[in-house]
Amino acid sequence: MRFEKGGLTLNLALAACFTALGVAIAPFLNFPFLGTRAFPGQHFVNALSGVILGPWWGALIAALIGVVRNLLGVGTVFAFPGGIPGALVVGLAYRATRRLRWRRLRYAAALLEPVGTVPIGATISLFLVAPLMGWRPLLSAMEALGPIPALLALWFGWSISSVTGSAMGYIALLILDRMGLMGKLPEPGRR
Repeated sequence: MRFEKGGLTLNLALAACFTALGVAIAPFLNFPFLGTRAFPGQHFVNALSGVILGPWWGALIAALIGVVRNLLGVGTVFAFPGGIPGALVVGLAYRATRRLRWRRLRYAAALLEPVGTVPIGATISLFLVAPLMGWRPLLSAMEALGPIPALLALWFGWSISSVTGSAMGYIALLILDRMGLMGKLPEPGRR
């Protein structure tokens, strides 16, 4: 099998590897929070895939990891609004900074993953997904605390997961760059 630089085959292979990585670490790197399963590994993979493959591939990978985690019983329906927006934000931020001269500064887009996960993903989860699914733990938190305190509590828990995972992803990108591997990959958007 021949991998063309930036071809569909390379993108599919990398997407499969990132999905497998996310699924493999899911049982070991998650914690319960208000009836959800916070998963720093998802945010780690979002940071890597958003920078290396771009926003749309990153979102697809997050969705695939969410599906498999749910099938294996180590995820909840909140894996989707908790993972997909973070990958999109990283990929779009990296694209927006691709003209910057310093590669390592562009990799800091990985640190923006919490912007997609926390205010966007957690808000969608609390006010849209939880009521539609009748998810008692989050609905009970809203009844007991009120909507805004419940939202802030969810933001806090998901921030722990998202900030940790995106920082690990940023460090991994710097290590891959130092090893000379990032220069061998095509830039997202030039494929």
